[in-house]
Amino acid sequence: MRYGFDEIFKRFKQAVTAYDMLADNSPVMVGLSGGKDSLTLLYALKQYQRISKYKYPLAAGHISLGFAGDTISLMQKFCEEQKIPFFSRRTEIGAVVFELRQETNPCSLCAKMRRGAFNTLAKEQGFNKVALAHHQDDAVETLLLNLFFEGRIASFNPVTYLDRMDITVIRPLVYVPEAQINYFVRKAALPITNSNCPHNCLGKRQEMKLILKSLNELAPRGKDRALRALKRLYGSKWDGI
Repeated sequence: MRYGFDEIFKRFKQAVTAYDMLADNSPVMVGLSGGKDSLTLLYALKQYQRISKYKYPLAAGHISLGFAGDTISLMQKFCEEQKIPFFSRRTEIGAVVFELRQETNPCSLCAKMRRGAFNTLAKEQGFNKVALAHHQDDAVETLLLNLFFEGRIASFNPVTYLDRMDITVIRPLVYVPEAQINYFVRKAALPITNSNCPHNCLGKRQEMKLILKSLNELAPRGKDRALRALKRLYGSKWDGI
């Protein structure tokens, strides 16, 4: 299963090494949504587990938002084929966000509740390290959002320690462009589970994605340089704190 995976894996390993993401044998649970990014991350972590001197236990965790038609069958089958334990939990986050709270901008609350449910699931299963599938485009879009709407130069950190839960969050795809993931997933025919969310994360981030596309045409290496600038400014703390 190559299909451009070699370049993804090279950038994956660069991030893992630069930020000591897997420098021990701590068990790792991947936040598996069933989308292209989390499937790619899970596959990359499985490949790295085979070659790394660190033999970290690896599992996948899925949080269902409770929408009608939610299914985990494709994710389950993929994990079985990769010999990766799979854990899932059904929640009512969708009903809380859209019916109880009737949020006009639901993505932020939904993401916060989903992360909390996933971290709880990971802790219950004995995992103190979780891996999220944010890629290079996500990091640069967050940088642009913070710059234009909050007046600060910052993004999310490649590694974050959550002291209240004693969980370390890692983002091994942070150097990987979304276009490489798209190509790999399409050519490898990975089993994507489409989101049933009625809002599907539209809004300012989608607008930043369009801006980033234009900037990428002007400066094809611009995303690499933006993250390099963050590292020069802050080291491993891209949030500037």
